[in-house]
Amino acid sequence: MYILVKQGVPDKFVPVITAHASLACFRKFEQNENMQKWINGIFKKVVCIVSEKEFENAKNESENLVLTESALENKEVCIAFVPREEYSKMFKFFRMWTPQDNL
Repeated sequence: MYILVKQGVPDKFVPVITAHASLACFRKFEQNENMQKWINGIFKKVVCIVSEKEFENAKNESENLVLTESALENKEVCIAFVPREEYSKMFKFFRMWTPQDNL
């Protein structure tokens, strides 16, 4: 399952947002054949950070769920995608999310 987080979302929100995204995507697409293979198999998740343009383009992909965050004025913050054997080419270029140390 790919979960794309929009650039600018504070790191402290990302773990909870992605947890909600994973669960919400599963619940929405629970009967999907690919989702069933995923939930009963490898159960891998990939969290990437994307620009505004990448985020908007990704919305055009099939079988996804866009989430908002109430603590961030209900702005769209991430997109979760039904797991699948192959994603479109653009997914190969997304950067993995890593927390930034702000100490």
